Amino acid sequence: MKLKINLDDFRADSGKAFRLNKARTKVKNVYDNSAHYETLIAQFRVEIDDLQQKMYAQDRQGLLLIFQAMDAAGKDSTIKHVMSGVNTQGVECHAFKRPTDDELDRDFLWRTTRVMPPRGRIGIFNRSYYEEVLVCRVHPEIVTKIQRLPAKTTKNTDKLFADRLKDIRNFEAYSDRNGIRIVKFFLNVSKEEQKKRFLARIDTPSKNWKFEEGDVKERGYWKDYMRAYEDAIQTTGTPDCPWYVVPADDKKNMRLIVSAAILHEMQSMKLKYPELPAEQKAELAAAKKFLLAE
Repeated sequence: MKLKINLDDFRADSGKAFRLNKARTKVKNVYDNSAHYETLIAQFRVEIDDLQQKMYAQDRQGLLLIFQAMDAAGKDSTIKHVMSGVNTQGVECHAFKRPTDDELDRDFLWRTTRVMPPRGRIGIFNRSYYEEVLVCRVHPEIVTKIQRLPAKTTKNTDKLFADRLKDIRNFEAYSDRNGIRIVKFFLNVSKEEQKKRFLARIDTPSKNWKFEEGDVKERGYWKDYMRAYEDAIQTTGTPDCPWYVVPADDKKNMRLIVSAAILHEMQSMKLKYPELPAEQKAELAAAKKFLLAE
């Protein structure tokens, strides 16, 4: 399945060359109409599911998909629409909110590391360890007053976050060497579009539950968040563990581009059903012969 797009336009894997202010929040539609969109997204699901079954059978590689975004960008719906056709036996999804007391007693990677996908499966993180260099960076009082860190670590927060980014980059390289490929998505919604979606949540009773007063307050830190995202993408985007910065102002475009990127990354893993040794092939032939003789 292919779209008339160049995924390299959205792939960030070259370090400091990436600039978030040059990344688009909207692009020309990659679908003709709603019916065409439904056809395309369904075809992507089939192809992703086929590759996931090969991944499960091969049991040599796994895939972690990380979704990060500003509020109302569409993380939940993207995960739902893109991955709903994949066999649940091979997919695990985890959403990360504020750390619990137990999680605060551990290193910042612990709560995500413990639920990393095993080989043969796809893991999905709705938010992730990147919150530790995004929200915590915008609000450093979280690490200085709430997280139980030694004074020598918190006395220089600039160094603390630089070290965390290094730790993340090293962790992702380590995971990749051990067969777990990590692909990260930043759903890039504009501040104007976010405002429209917040207003829709307020004006639509069935969406009221999604709205939190704190979401509006965080808009006041928009530039700080953009700087934090840019630094994270520059530091941790590598050819083996890339970021995709996906225009998110149109949700259908976003879902199709995410689907295309996932499919591309899975195809690059050279997944295939395992080749049986001669002994097992002989057993299959004998079993077939027995069944046909019944």
